[in-house]
Amino acid sequence: MTANSSGNGLAMAVLNAIQNPVVMVDQNGHIAFANWEAEAFFGASASHLARYRISTFIPFGSPLLSLIDQVRERRAPVNEYRVDLSSPRLGQEKLVDLYVAPVLSQPGSVVVVFQERSMADKIDRQLTHRAAARSVTGLASMLAHEIKNPLSGIRGAAQLLETAVTDEDRALTRLICDETDRIVSLVDRMEVFSDERPVDRAPVNIHSVLDQVKAVAKAGFARNIRVTESYDPSLPPVFANRDQLVQVFLNLVKNAAEAIGDRTDGEIQLTTAYRPGIRLSVAGSREKISLPLEFCVHDNGPGVPTDLLPHLFDPFITTKTNGSGLGLALVAKIIGGHGGIIECDSQASRTTFRVLMPMSKDTALEDTPLANPTGTN
Repeated sequence: MTANSSGNGLAMAVLNAIQNPVVMVDQNGHIAFANWEAEAFFGASASHLARYRISTFIPFGSPLLSLIDQVRERRAPVNEYRVDLSSPRLGQEKLVDLYVAPVLSQPGSVVVVFQERSMADKIDRQLTHRAAARSVTGLASMLAHEIKNPLSGIRGAAQLLETAVTDEDRALTRLICDETDRIVSLVDRMEVFSDERPVDRAPVNIHSVLDQVKAVAKAGFARNIRVTESYDPSLPPVFANRDQLVQVFLNLVKNAAEAIGDRTDGEIQLTTAYRPGIRLSVAGSREKISLPLEFCVHDNGPGVPTDLLPHLFDPFITTKTNGSGLGLALVAKIIGGHGGIIECDSQASRTTFRVLMPMSKDTALEDTPLANPTGTN
């Protein structure tokens, strides 16, 4: 091996070790090089990318193309922040910071480094979801005390009237009782948010949890829907409360089934994977928790309306006619209480709820190099 080839091999190894997509665009606009992260980002191999111009893979009119032209003319690097590359090819919420620099040894060629902002923004939204859940906590405590007691009096009075009225009026007293019971049920559901007691957690086999959820779903609300799974069998245990995980994924699978509705080709897919690279700071501590365990619920329903997507985990946000909008808020609270995050990516015929969780402390790998999720250095 010559010194030059040895140097090229080292350069390739360094570029492939970078956890940001890096591509080199030649003077004709073709992708001359792509590291491993760029292959994942564009969903294509480097050899496939090399057959096309960069314009083939990014949205029409993207500012990236003008940035490349600007760098070629000035022969100086340029940074651009929060550039939207969202497209059917790359997926929704592809918000990136761009660093474009000239390759001086190859006139007309530039290097483009993509820093994905989507995860940082999703984490920011997750913190907002937790704040919203805390607001519901205070509201739930107030409702439990100020509403449930008067409601019990109203219901008792209606029951007394029921014995002394005509059959026609008795239907009205039954309506009062039924509506009172419905309000009490809603308040009971909200009281869950005010339960701040620490939960018992232990190493949990997520595949056992998902198998139980699948069995329940197939026996009931998803009996006419195809439910498939794609699991990583080497996945370590998650550090969690098993019952609460069952509650979370039953909620997500039920939402997916309701979104699919009566479609004959409806499908729900459960997936698990190990995704190193996400690390979050713990409130009140300098410790950072790794979230390498990814659990997803995919469905081929119509998707979540774009205007609702940023607020999906807020309380009282729902697309269901008779929904309370508390299910996903509770899911976000449970996952947040476990030190994890939940996010949703949605487009027509493909919605994914992605849960990122810490693994059991007994199996956690120490000193694993992880990327900063907020995009800061």
